[in-house]
Amino acid sequence: NKPDVYRPLLFGFCFFHAVVQDRRKFGPIGWNIAYGFTPEDLMVCRQQLMNFVNQYDDTAKVLKVLNFLGAKINYGGRVTDDKDKLLISTILETYICIEAVSQKDEYKYSTSGLYHPPEGETIQDISNYIRTLPILPMPEAFGLHENCNITSAQDEAAKLL
Repeated sequence: NKPDVYRPLLFGFCFFHAVVQDRRKFGPIGWNIAYGFTPEDLMVCRQQLMNFVNQYDDTAKVLKVLNFLGAKINYGGRVTDDKDKLLISTILETYICIEAVSQKDEYKYSTSGLYHPPEGETIQDISNYIRTLPILPMPEAFGLHENCNITSAQDEAAKLL
């Protein structure tokens, strides 16, 4: 019923899911413990997003509930480390926020501005935006410093030796 609210938040949940999955490749820099997040976590968030956006008009309260459910229950139910619990909440708030809804594609997920909610109404529009993103994303996509690639590569090389 409210595509202007639903669309950027759905993309935000999808991007969040990719981020929490891919942070594992950075080892303890990404997560203190490697968690097994699943596609079902994303599907539950998507369903909750649709239900809450359609049922309630107060977007700020809906976002607060979605952040709580996503970070504390849907994804957060797997998170056991205290610092990781704080981290997952902080990461989710980057994508599920009022600015993502109000600013649309002007809102940026990263400092370079490369990662943002796409402007578009069709799946093709969203796919076209995704195709413009780098195949090998920079650490900023995950909220990490650019040097973490070096550490990750060193760890991978050490495992091979």
